[in-house]
Amino acid sequence: MMKKLLVVALLAGCSSFAMADQDVGCGLGTMIFSGQSGLLPKVFAATTNGTFGNQTFGITTGTLGCEQDGVISSRAKLSMYTGSNIENVARDMSVGHGDSLNVVADLMGVKDQDKAHFFETTKANFGKIFAPENKTTGQILAALHQVMVQDATLAPYAV
Repeated sequence: MMKKLLVVALLAGCSSFAMADQDVGCGLGTMIFSGQSGLLPKVFAATTNGTFGNQTFGITTGTLGCEQDGVISSRAKLSMYTGSNIENVARDMSVGHGDSLNVVADLMGVKDQDKAHFFETTKANFGKIFAPENKTTGQILAALHQVMVQDATLAPYAV
C-alpha cells in the first residue's frame, strides 16, 4: 500500500497542470481524490494533505498541485467574517449600507466605484439572500453569489 501511495505521489508531483481544490488546498490528498465529490472525499483529501507535511512539501517544491507563487484566497476570510458577524451583515444588507457590508464587499474585492451598486443590489435581493431556507453561512453566501452572477457589474466579483 505504501508503495502505491509513493508512486501516486511521485506521478502527481511531476504534474504541474493540476489545480488545487479550493476547499482542501493542494497536496497528495488533492491528487489522490481528484475528480471525486462529496463530503468524505473532501475530508480524506484535506486530512491527507495535512498529514506528514506533504502539503508543505508541495508548496515548497511547486508539486502536488501546489503553486509557489499562489495567492491566499479571501474566500475563507469571507466565510469566517460573515459567520461571525451574520447579524450585522444581515442588518446592513437590509438597509443597503454599513460597516459590516463594506467589509464583505472588501473581502469580495468589490472596487470602490462598484460598492454603491453592490449595496443596493444586496438590499434589493435581501429576501433571496437571507431566505428562510438559508440557515448557514455557506447557504447565505451561495445565495449572494447567485444574485451577483446574475448582475453584469457584480458578476466579476462573485466568489
